[in-house]
Amino acid sequence: MRSSRETNLRTSTMTIACIDVGYTESETDPTTALAACVVIKDWGDATSLSELVVNVDAVQDYQPGQFYLRELPCIKAVLSELLNPPTHIVIDGYVWLDDLDHPGLGNYLHDALNQAIPVIGVAKNPFKRSLHAHELQRGGSTRPLYITSAGIPVAQAASKIAAMHGPHRFPTILKRVDRLSRGEQPV
Repeated sequence: MRSSRETNLRTSTMTIACIDVGYTESETDPTTALAACVVIKDWGDATSLSELVVNVDAVQDYQPGQFYLRELPCIKAVLSELLNPPTHIVIDGYVWLDDLDHPGLGNYLHDALNQAIPVIGVAKNPFKRSLHAHELQRGGSTRPLYITSAGIPVAQAASKIAAMHGPHRFPTILKRVDRLSRGEQPV
């Protein structure tokens, strides 16, 4: 099932797809997910070109060390609903879990897309082996965001996230996609 507000994006301009996935679990129902995507045209945009939310049924159980097995199918489901592929993808999480030896969700996504689209991971918390992640402080916060990437140098990825709209630690559009993944309706 898909709900969206979508404009015609059949142009060759840059688009950035910001993606997040939220889960619902109960003792009687299998795990389901809301895969959300907010598309923007420029890194500094305060509002979206389009918003999508896809319900994904029967999501795999979480497996320690293999989070991508649960999340990747959800991300691919929402990406498949876009009219055109984005030029960049931003995910909530890590692209690499350590210094390029252990891939994270973002690298699995990058590979699933035949390494054709750069993927930027924005994590709110440090991973125990995340010393390689670029720490980005925004909005006067003393708590950094942790940036990793594939298909784009991490310093360039961090500068793009730094340029995103919003006066706080977490950019406006990333807050929006988080709310959509938790059940807020697209506008």
